[in-house]
Amino acid sequence: MSKDLTLNLTGIPKELRLILDLLNRKKQEQAQRNRPISFTGIDWALFIEQAKHHRVYPLLFHTLKKFDSAVIPESVQQEIHQDYQFNTFRMLYLSAEMDTVCKEFEKAGIQLLCLKGPVVAQDLYGELSLRTSNDADVLVPIKDIEKAEELMKNMGYEKDYDFKSVLNDWKWRHRHVTYVHPQKKVKVEIHWRLHEGPAKEQSFQELWERRRQSPLGESVYILSKEDLFFFLVSHGARHGWSRLRWLIDIHQLLQQELEWDRVYSLLKKYQYLQVGGQAILLSMELLGTTRKQQFAPFLDQKSSKKLAQEAIFYYQSMINLHADDLPAHVDRYHRRHLFSLKSKRRKFIFILSFLHPYPEDAEVLPLPSHLHFLYFPLRPFLWVWRKTRKPALS
Repeated sequence: MSKDLTLNLTGIPKELRLILDLLNRKKQEQAQRNRPISFTGIDWALFIEQAKHHRVYPLLFHTLKKFDSAVIPESVQQEIHQDYQFNTFRMLYLSAEMDTVCKEFEKAGIQLLCLKGPVVAQDLYGELSLRTSNDADVLVPIKDIEKAEELMKNMGYEKDYDFKSVLNDWKWRHRHVTYVHPQKKVKVEIHWRLHEGPAKEQSFQELWERRRQSPLGESVYILSKEDLFFFLVSHGARHGWSRLRWLIDIHQLLQQELEWDRVYSLLKKYQYLQVGGQAILLSMELLGTTRKQQFAPFLDQKSSKKLAQEAIFYYQSMINLHADDLPAHVDRYHRRHLFSLKSKRRKFIFILSFLHPYPEDAEVLPLPSHLHFLYFPLRPFLWVWRKTRKPALS
């Protein structure tokens, strides 16, 4: 493991660099050995904004308590403290609702696995208050999607949106549907896939057989540590690791005991080895994760360092990939980066997926459902028609 894996971090703002130093245990130990962390020239308003954007203020709260107001302004510590308190209550509330949802699904005979939210906070950090969550993500077998929807409606949840579909492409072009409780102000995402389609992934039954029980409830089940690592790596990479919280999850998981042979087999089977290497390298470089021999097969992937360096782009400014006004250059960069994350095989399958009809094809040329198979040979002509019509309509 002598390969040089150093990343170029020069474009990261000093406020985010300070946050990284404060969260990096090695840097804290160095600070105690007469190599103090620098607070010079920090824009404290931007520091708070970065902490909120990256969802790391719960962890920062405990670190900032070690410094007096001569180093970190009291107003900064107070605001971080207030956000920490609000998040603690929010996580307790979300945890209670998650337990209720799990019990209702169990009563209905629907198997359910919790993916993110309070279960990850408890599993990786040992305390709900140390991680933020805006919603709860769960996974159910695809055969039970309709039953799950009916159950959520009976519990008072409303579907956030409906997506269009043709020839059942929703099964692999989408991963989840979102439900919101208007009174409780809780959002739950019901997944039937863990990863981006149309590539293959673990079956629900495989995941269910390897499940663990969460200490948050008798009916609350979570992924095995190896499956959780795979899921968190895939999820974080898909979002460019644009929020530091996702990378800290990886850092926390890497401190635990995993069966690395199984992790390697999973990521190799589903063509994610280079993405696993990206996540481990980013965690090592940004958060000081201790380099282990078990990481070698992932870090030795040809593109792991390249992908990790590409992800630094998302830390150079506070990028919200879900923003309605996402800058065009960021959108282009992200699309290219997502494609570069794929193995050759997954790239090939992804390109082939464009040959499958889209809902927009049905809008251009509505056909009876029993004739939808005609969209396959017609797709190239419908695509050209849409592209030529857009400028004309403009």
